[in-house]
Parts: sequence; C-alpha cells; structure tokens
Amino acid sequence: MKDVFSYADELGPSKIIHAYEPSVNMKAVLVIDNVAKGPSIGGIRMAEDVSTEECFRLARAMTFKNAAAGLPHGGGKIVVYGDPKMDKGEKQNILRALASSLRNEEDYIFAPDMGTDEECMAWIKDEVGRVVGLPREVGGIPLDEIGATGWGLSHVTDVALKFCDFDLEGARVVIQGFGAVGKNTALFLRDQGAILVATADTQGSVYNAKGLDIDALIKLKEQGRSVNDYSDAQKMNGDALIDIECDIWVPAARPDVIHDDNVGRLKTKLVVEGANIPITYSAEITLHKQGVLCIPDFIANAGGVICAAMEYRGSNKAAVFQSIEEKLRRNTQMVLDRMKNEGVLPRQAAVELATERVRKAMSYRRFSLFSSAPGFI
Repeated sequence: MKDVFSYADELGPSKIIHAYEPSVNMKAVLVIDNVAKGPSIGGIRMAEDVSTEECFRLARAMTFKNAAAGLPHGGGKIVVYGDPKMDKGEKQNILRALASSLRNEEDYIFAPDMGTDEECMAWIKDEVGRVVGLPREVGGIPLDEIGATGWGLSHVTDVALKFCDFDLEGARVVIQGFGAVGKNTALFLRDQGAILVATADTQGSVYNAKGLDIDALIKLKEQGRSVNDYSDAQKMNGDALIDIECDIWVPAARPDVIHDDNVGRLKTKLVVEGANIPITYSAEITLHKQGVLCIPDFIANAGGVICAAMEYRGSNKAAVFQSIEEKLRRNTQMVLDRMKNEGVLPRQAAVELATERVRKAMSYRRFSLFSSAPGFI
C-alpha cells in the first residue's frame, strides 16, 4: 500500500480519511483533493474492489472537472467497500454510518456515483443534510433520471465532430456500460441520428450491426434484467465490446477499461469518455498517435456535477440543461482548439485549462489547499 503522502503534489490532496464502523461493516475512504474554489463535490462509489489510489485519482478528476466547468467547488470522492447489489437494508445502514462518521467534514458535499443513487442520497440527507443528487420529492433534481451527464455527452460529441471526418447522422455508436449514463447518452445520440450497435452491462454485451432497440434495452434494465436478455442481437462477453468496429466509442462504466494491453483492439474514430478515468494515459497517447480523437472524462462527463452544483443552489431542470449545454460546448471547443494549435493531446490541453483555473483560485487563499489546518488523517 502506498504511503498517503506519495499522492501529494502542488494541488493536493487536502485530506485522505479512512472511515470504519465495525457494527455495520462500513469501510470507506474519503479524499478531499483541493478546496481552493470552494467545498468539494464528488460522488460516493460503491464496489468490492475499490482502493485509496482509485479514490485519489477520482477526486483529482473531480478537481479538474469542477474547475473546467467553472463551478465554485473543489474535488472530492468517497469509495465504499461493498457489493452495490447488497440487501437494501444493509446498504442503507452502511451509508447512514458513513454519513454520520463524516458529519463534520464540511469541505465535502455528498453526491451519487456508481453503486449509489438518489434514494441513497435521501438517506444521507436525513443524517447530515450536506448532499446533492436527491429525489425530486425532497427538493432534488434527479440527475440520473433526467440524464444530465448523457445530455452533456451528446453536446460534447457534437462539438468534437467538427474535428472528425464523419457526421452524427448514421454514425455507429458503441457504449460500454448501459447504466444511467450509458442509456441516456444512447437516447440523446439517437435523437440526433446516431445508431447504437453494441452495449454492455456486468452480465455481458450485445451487438447488432443494424442497430439495437434502445427503448427495449431500457425496459429490460427497468425489470432488473441484463442487456444480455435482449433477443435480436449477438451475445458476447463484456470485453468483446472493445473489438466492435464503430465511429464513436463511449466508455461509461469502470476505470481503466482501456489500457496498454487492449488499446490496439479498439476500432473507432472518436472516444467520448462518459466514465471517470476509463482510459489510462498511455493508452490515450496510443489513440492520439493512431488518429483517434479522445475527449477526456472531466471535460466530457461534467453534466452530472454541473446539475448537482446547481441543485445545491436551488436551480431547476431547464436552467441546468441550458448551463450544461453552454459550458460543455465551450470547454470542448477550447480544449480541441488548444490541441490543434499547440499540437498536444486533448488531455494535456484539458489539464492545462483546469489547472490554470485551480491555481488562480489558490492564489486568493491564505492556505492554498486547505480551508482548515492542513494534514492527512
């Protein structure tokens, strides 16, 4: 295990906190990365194989994402060790214990991520109140239900196509991960003429060169079934999705799904990163050299956190969608213009953009990283 200080650089992290409540078997890690722009917002990710390193990488991605989106928030993240499909009562006890243990960490605002949803956020609101991504019944804007992240991804794709040699009408799309982000991205891209030819969930993947019925896939998921139960398609294992030739490939699931060992199998023209840290940096370099345009995660999928931040300030759905469209289209254009003009990778251009904004915010603070005494816990 790495020493916690091995993660530190000029931006952070401000705190790494390990939380444990043995009575309900709650084990979690909170990373508050940088709060120069304001209290951090970041989701709670639940999975059996999470780690402190993954949590830090996700928190840093949130620092960049919030800065690039022009939000008055820093970056943070929580990972919870556990099966997200566990018994609902057990899950509620774990998340309530988590919220209670972090009650005084006011530099962090809870939000949903993989393995947690609006109902989970309602439990946390009952404990601490410092939370976004709530059900509408308790004043929230349910970002997964309205498809905030998918809405943003569709606009990012539209801008990116100015730097590609094909149109969205008739474009063949593969989405790796048919969850809240994946299904809404599929719907918004379909409305613009794209064709979903393959997708996957944890049970496997399906492929039909003529196109998949997105509404039928959504109905299956609502019934608690897998995309593998879709009848009019070739069934494959999840990893086989990498080999499907397409125009647009959207990773919308776990980190590091594309890496040095499999990047050569990817046959696409444009990658729009719907998940956080889904492609390793070295794999992105390989894609760039091969002429594949790759839009970084914290630029492409910022729709969700924009929605969350605006919910926190009492906004509404119409204003949220307008803001997501404006911010993500502008940022994508800025990143790709810098890529073209300076001859750098899209990620390098994006990191420079976000870092400039974070450093500017840090210059106004008495303590550049911290709102209280600096240190690791």
